[in-house]
Amino acid sequence: MKILVAVADYSLPGKAGSHFFVQTRNLYYKEYGKDIEIEVLNFNTKEDYIVDGIQVYSLDTYRKELVQKRYDLLVSHQPNIRNHYFFFTKYEKNFPKLIFVFHGHEVLNVNKVYSPPYAYSKKASFFKKAFQELYDRTKLSLWRSYYPKLSHKSHFLFVSRWMYDEFIKWTKISPQVIQNCHSITYNCIGSSFEKESYDYENKKEFDFITIRGNLDGSKYCIDLVNQMAKDNPNFRFLVIGKGKFFEYNEKADNLEWIDTHLTHEEIIKYLNVSRCALMPTRTDAQGLMMCEMATFGMPLITSNIPVCSEVFEGFQNVRFIDNEDRQINLEPLLYSLEKDWLYKYKKNEKYFAVNTVGKEIELFKKILAI
Repeated sequence: MKILVAVADYSLPGKAGSHFFVQTRNLYYKEYGKDIEIEVLNFNTKEDYIVDGIQVYSLDTYRKELVQKRYDLLVSHQPNIRNHYFFFTKYEKNFPKLIFVFHGHEVLNVNKVYSPPYAYSKKASFFKKAFQELYDRTKLSLWRSYYPKLSHKSHFLFVSRWMYDEFIKWTKISPQVIQNCHSITYNCIGSSFEKESYDYENKKEFDFITIRGNLDGSKYCIDLVNQMAKDNPNFRFLVIGKGKFFEYNEKADNLEWIDTHLTHEEIIKYLNVSRCALMPTRTDAQGLMMCEMATFGMPLITSNIPVCSEVFEGFQNVRFIDNEDRQINLEPLLYSLEKDWLYKYKKNEKYFAVNTVGKEIELFKKILAI
């Protein structure tokens, strides 16, 4: 089975990954799908390279050298207008089967779904917001017209039920069009969170830990975390992530901020010295890092929004807060979590590879057998 994975960007050797959720998938495909040959088309690279033993090609190489190569399947992650759409219109006939994987913004009206940016963010400008609105209307119109034309040889894969519902809402494609050619498979977690478990007995330096790649994205609720730290002065908070939020907002006295990005191994080290993960969110298609923390076995507090209720169904070590509460008392939530952890905790396998990527591999084989 020869698969070409098309993505807007991809990790470089030895560097922190862009679109790491795609890279993680590909590594699992190699491990669990012994008859699968994976290659990557990275629209953002000018040079070909190999990472994790997987060949990554530029668009130029595809045009010049690979256009005649036979692939069984094209898997397109977060298909966008700038790259994927024009590639599809020119080359989709080269692929007998297509899979579109939807992770978030690519089929949303961003201004209407995502929370307004923080006031200090450049993204708050009128012109950027107007451009985003124009872009989203254009992309949704194009996809509304284009996807039904390919439905006879395509499969539409969503990372949550929420993502599927939003796809239908914003593209306005009739559910009947993809009724028999869509499915929901959650993103797989990093293998470290599957194989290792939270060390409850380890000495704790912090009561609550929040890890985000981008503190400046308002959907990640660093403003709420900072306020909860101020409202719960008897607890110690740790925030890890890059951004300018604390340059424009007064940091709570009981909150420590580390301005960096972490590897999975570093994340686990910090989780084991913290009592509870505090990961509120205003919008998420799945919330992969939260799923990793919860699967790892750490007590976790997140927001009471539909997607979180969906993805954490069955997790005993998760509690929910209302983003609109003006003053949240974290003490009873933390003690409830720790009590349940001691008496009820069992590692939840919902996001193990066999239940995520394993299902995708089964889907690939089923599609190619049709």
